[in-house]
Amino acid sequence: MTKATLVGMPGGRLTQQDRQRIAAGLTDGLSYREIARRLDRPTSTITREIARNGGPAGYRPQQAHQTAIQRARRGTPAPPRAATQPSTLEQEIIEMAVRAGMPRTTARVHHDLMLSKDGRRTAAELARRLNVSPAAVSVAVNYLIQQGYARRERDPQHRRDIYVIDNDVWYHSILISRRQTIETVRATMAAAETYGLDSPVGQRLAKTAAFLEHVSLDMIESADRWRPLLT
Repeated sequence: MTKATLVGMPGGRLTQQDRQRIAAGLTDGLSYREIARRLDRPTSTITREIARNGGPAGYRPQQAHQTAIQRARRGTPAPPRAATQPSTLEQEIIEMAVRAGMPRTTARVHHDLMLSKDGRRTAAELARRLNVSPAAVSVAVNYLIQQGYARRERDPQHRRDIYVIDNDVWYHSILISRRQTIETVRATMAAAETYGLDSPVGQRLAKTAAFLEHVSLDMIESADRWRPLLT
């Protein structure tokens, strides 16, 4: 039996159908763990497969399968993981952010900023390290800035933007989250008044608004109390 045959063996190496299902899972926004569960494979297998074949944004099942066949015929080991490719543990952190609602590229950008020594990267550095387009980086950092997870600084000497993540951004992200919650409270209360505070719908909406308002107040008081931990 040849090594090329092993590539397509059920229970052995990944088959072409496996790779097509991986690509479909990525398109559907599934986590690596969920893709692995559906294929009855270890999560680490799926992580390595995607990492060595273009990442989640550039994964092509047919090309990945042909590469695996050629590698098996040569009898050579897979190329080493690039230094900027996240480890299995790091990938799980990214997946948790994705499951929480953060776009995948944004989660990758955020994670890479977190891992930078001084918490600073330029757009060009992010694009090169993550193998994504400058436009994708721009969309990602704009989201992070809007949510308070990062900030933008201008480098006048080189006329470029630098994206920064430091301890204080977590406090500011709480402030932004509270402001968004208060906007929701006001809109919900306005809807309650529209339906009538004596109506079942109005009462339900009013209770929701009150709950959110008190939670947001507790949240900001807690953030103020524990902010010294970030300094």
